Amino acid sequence: QVQLVESGGGLVQAGGSLRLACTASGRTFSGYGMGWFRQAPGKERDFVAAISRGGGTTYYADSVKGRFSISRDNAKNTVYLQMNNLRPEDTAVYCCAAVWSPMDDTYRTDYKYDYWGQGTQVTVSS
Repeated sequence: QVQLVESGGGLVQAGGSLRLACTASGRTFSGYGMGWFRQAPGKERDFVAAISRGGGTTYYADSVKGRFSISRDNAKNTVYLQMNNLRPEDTAVYCCAAVWSPMDDTYRTDYKYDYWGQGTQVTVSS
């Protein structure tokens, strides 16, 4: 069992930055691929970014490429999402998720993830 706890959400003006963190319980964090997804009111959950177990490979949605950056610190059991140049359309609840020993085609698909955090609200004002 893995528990994920997100932090770092909040209210920011358009063009601003936020850094989200997701800390996992347990001693096998490095065995999990990690992803960030977001869900805006009335919309489906969308893939945002993901990172491989060792951190050497990253994946991004086209809508955030060049603005968001995902990283991880396996010694701290934590994955980060640095979000720059935020836009009002980035407003959503952001959740991190963990998937055990993933294949390359796993990361963008939410139902393939094994564990989810409760989410943190990000609101971008115009």
